[in-house]
Amino acid sequence: MRHYVRMLPLIKRHGVPKKIAFDMRRSVVATLDECGVDVCCEVHICFTDNDGIRRINSDHRGMNRVTDVLSFPMLDLFPGDEISPEECDVNPETGAVFLGDIVVSATRAREQAELFGHSLEREMVYLTVHSVLHLLGYDHETEEEDAQMREVATKVVEKLNFKLME
Repeated sequence: MRHYVRMLPLIKRHGVPKKIAFDMRRSVVATLDECGVDVCCEVHICFTDNDGIRRINSDHRGMNRVTDVLSFPMLDLFPGDEISPEECDVNPETGAVFLGDIVVSATRAREQAELFGHSLEREMVYLTVHSVLHLLGYDHETEEEDAQMREVATKVVEKLNFKLME
């Protein structure tokens, strides 16, 4: 099954190497596969800097602070829910169900990669997996939810050959 990942043209402006963009695309597909999504899906990824993500966070969530990644799901899902194309927005060009948008602060990702002592590539992959899980209804408001989300994210990141503390 083919999934569609569209990255907005700001990728060059924020200095995200093509290899990392490729691995982010792979991580979307791997996350959808791990979660048993069996319909064609589309995800959009946009890059910004710390000021841009702070503004978006403030405008959409009322939180005037920098964050690493934001997810904007199009569907109201819970983990494990089946996605029915008949009940969703579908891209008429691709036939893919639109899951939502992901916005990544490339600046914050670089800072966190350095802070955690791993590569920018690993950080971007993790943030992408984390965001796709949010698009699929996962959350981390409680300890149980957080543990479930981390377990799935760890499994996907390791399947992509990135260790959590690479």
